[in-house]
Amino acid sequence: MNHLAVFDCDGTLVDSQANICDAMEETFTRAGLAVPDREAVRRIVGLSLVEAVRELHPLGDAALHQAMAQDYKSCFHALRGRGLVSEPLFDGIAETIAALDADGWLLGVATGKSDRGLNLCLAHHAIADRFVTLQTADRHPSKPHPSMLIQAMADAGAAPATTVMIGDTRYDIAMAKAVGATAIGVAWGYHDAAELHAEGADRVARHPQELIEMLKEMR
Repeated sequence: MNHLAVFDCDGTLVDSQANICDAMEETFTRAGLAVPDREAVRRIVGLSLVEAVRELHPLGDAALHQAMAQDYKSCFHALRGRGLVSEPLFDGIAETIAALDADGWLLGVATGKSDRGLNLCLAHHAIADRFVTLQTADRHPSKPHPSMLIQAMADAGAAPATTVMIGDTRYDIAMAKAVGATAIGVAWGYHDAAELHAEGADRVARHPQELIEMLKEMR
């Protein structure tokens, strides 16, 4: 079986919290609702849009959540059109991806982003060709449902025993645990290390370089 490393995107590969917070604040303003604080928004990064809005405004009904999810997309696209979207790679990520690729790992992404958003992000950083499988919220239930990871393993010809899920939120850890894959949390994202350990993370990396050493131990 092939060895597969699947990365979350927001909070793991790229730091996109400012964009997400800006778009979510505008979404709530359009709906005439109190704007959630930025820490609350950080907590829902990684969920698909409808689920994220539901977490932030649980008193709303399903129709409102759907409408707000569409408004969020509109707000985010408007930010991008004005040149205000910045999704920098975290320091060391590009080098880590290159090293894992060179070491024979197949790489994938499982994210709450849309296909369009993920493709634009990876193309901007010229790393799209590093990944053999891209799984997004457009085609799957929200994390922590394991659908994304199951499809990624099928695409790559990998088994749970040879797969590692790398992410910054408890949703990523829970998704990995649901299929029996190794779960590695990252401490530079949006949920803290203690929460990742509590969810069952096998390891938590403090810096992208640590991922290289952790994955070497799995080969």
